[in-house]
Parts: sequence; structure tokens; C-alpha cells
Amino acid sequence: MTDLDQKQLGKTLWNIANTLRGAMNADDFRDYMLSFLFLRYLSDNYEQAAKKELGADYPDPNSIVNGGTTPLSVWYADNPRDVAAFEKQMRRKVHYVIEPQYLWTNIVHLAKTQDAKPIERYARRVKMKEIEANGFNLNISRYVSTAEAEEQIDLASTHATLVAIDKSIQKATAQHNAFLKQLGLPPLP
Repeated sequence: MTDLDQKQLGKTLWNIANTLRGAMNADDFRDYMLSFLFLRYLSDNYEQAAKKELGADYPDPNSIVNGGTTPLSVWYADNPRDVAAFEKQMRRKVHYVIEPQYLWTNIVHLAKTQDAKPIERYARRVKMKEIEANGFNLNISRYVSTAEAEEQIDLASTHATLVAIDKSIQKATAQHNAFLKQLGLPPLP
């Protein structure tokens, strides 16, 4: 790649990043993107090392028929007694373990196939038109209200409860004063 090609590529990538981040601070966008890139890098390395470690026992990705899950999740499900030893070996070889549900390939699979059911205050599927209308701002508060609704107070019911409590106190006070009178003591106010 020539120097000119590298500069053009850099300029193009920078423009893409500016479009994607919208009104998000460049440093915040960088932090989000770096964490995604790092997860992908670690996941890819881990899956390659797992494939090498398991050899012929590593499930063939093309023959997986259980909903398109990752090969490693299939192996974990099929070999629950061997998981601890496998993870111990992976810690020796690559110095870390990523459980199948946290691998990049699984996250991508979930993003493509998961139900679009919204989770109130946390997530909902957003159409590209709405993102565009928000100036490509990816801040979650633009799309999901994180505010907690305050409990509505039924004033009539609360008032009725307080009136009942007050009557109960008046009745108990009257009863107590009757006992005090029998004992020759002054009554309560």
C-alpha cells in the first residue's frame, strides 16, 4: 500500500468514524470502539487457540444445527465434565478464558437473530431513519428513556387510611383515659 493510499484510507476511516459517532465525544467513541475491537481480537485469538487445542473434537461450524450457536458453545454443551480441564489448559496456553456466550461470534449471532422485543428502560430496536433523524447520535438516552417513573399516590385512599388510623387512635386514647380515670390519674390530652 502506497503512502497516498494509506492517507486516503485514514481519511476515509476518519470520516466514517465522524458519521457513526454523531454528537458523541470523540474520546468516548474511541473508548467504545477500542473495547469492541479488543473483544473481537481476544475472541478471535481464543477461538483459534480453542480450535487448535480441541483438534478433531472442535465442532464443525458448518454442521451445527442447533440454532446457529458457536462451535465452542456446542462443545461446552456436549462436554460439561471436560470444561474445567479445558479452561485450565486455555489459561496455560493463552492466559485467559472467554466463555462461549461472551465470544464475539456469539454476540454477532445474537444481534442478527435475537427477538426484537424491547426491554423497558434498557433496549429497543431502532430503525436507521430514527438514528439519521438524531444526527447519527448513538447516545442511548436518545432512544431509550432511562428515567424511572414515580409511583402514583392515590390521595383518596391515603386520606381514608389516615382517617381510619386517627379514629383508631382516638378510640384507644378514650379507652386509655377511662382506665386512667378509674385509677384516679389525669387523662391524656
